[in-house]
Amino acid sequence: MGGVGRGVGEGRGRGGGGRRWRAVMAAGDGDVKLGTLGSGSESSSDGSSESPSGAGAAAEGGGWAAAALALLTGGGEMLLNVALVALVLLGAYRLWVRWGRRGLGAGAGAGEESPAASLPRMKKRDFSLEQLRQYDGSRTPRILLAVNGKVFDVTKGSKFYGPAGPYGIFAGRDASRGLATFCLDKDALKDEYDDLSDLNAVQMESVREWEMQFKEKYDYVGRLLKPGEEPSEYTDEEDTKDHNKQD
Repeated sequence: MGGVGRGVGEGRGRGGGGRRWRAVMAAGDGDVKLGTLGSGSESSSDGSSESPSGAGAAAEGGGWAAAALALLTGGGEMLLNVALVALVLLGAYRLWVRWGRRGLGAGAGAGEESPAASLPRMKKRDFSLEQLRQYDGSRTPRILLAVNGKVFDVTKGSKFYGPAGPYGIFAGRDASRGLATFCLDKDALKDEYDDLSDLNAVQMESVREWEMQFKEKYDYVGRLLKPGEEPSEYTDEEDTKDHNKQD
C-alpha cells in the first residue's frame, strides 16, 4: 500500500505539474520555459497546494514569460519605427536627387544661357555639303545635320550632337547613312553627296523614321542640295509658316 500511495501521490504531483506547464506555455505564447519544469514535490497529494520552492519556480517562469512577451512587443514596435524612419529618409533623399540637384544646377548656371537659347531662330535656307560643315558646333555655336535630304538645327541637343557628344560625328554632316546602318564611324560619312541608292528597303525605312523623329523634335531649316542644284528662295511668310507648324 505504501508503494501504491507513493505512486498515486507521485502521479498526482506530476499531474499538477503538467497543468502548470500547460498554463505557463499558454502564458508564454508557446515558448518553453525551463524554470517551470516541476517535480513530485511541487504539489501535494490532492494537487491543491504547492511547496515554497514550487511557487517560486512557477513565479519565476511566469516572470520570464512576461518579460519575453514584453521584449518581443517592444522590439517589434522599435523595428517598425526604425523601418518607418528609414522609408521617410529614403523618400527625402530621392526627392533631393530629383529636384535638389536640378535646382542647384539652375543656380550654378544662373546668368549662363544654353547655346540654343542664346541664338536666334535660323531663317529657312538650303545648304550645300560645304556650307553644312560650317555648323559642326566647333566653328559656331549652332549645330546642323542632314537626314534624308533635310537639314535640321539640333543646337538644343548639343549634349548629344556637340563636339563632346556621343553623336558629335554627325554634326555638320549628312547623318543619313550612319543612322540607317547604326554606324558611328567615319566610314558612314561621305565627303561627296550621298544619294543612298545602295541602301536596302529596311535601311531606307529607318532613314525615313529618323527624319520624322527629327522633324518632331528639332527645327527644319532647309534642304541639302545635290551637286549643281540651286538653292530655293524662301519668303519670310513661308519661313514663319514652317516654324509655326513645328511649334
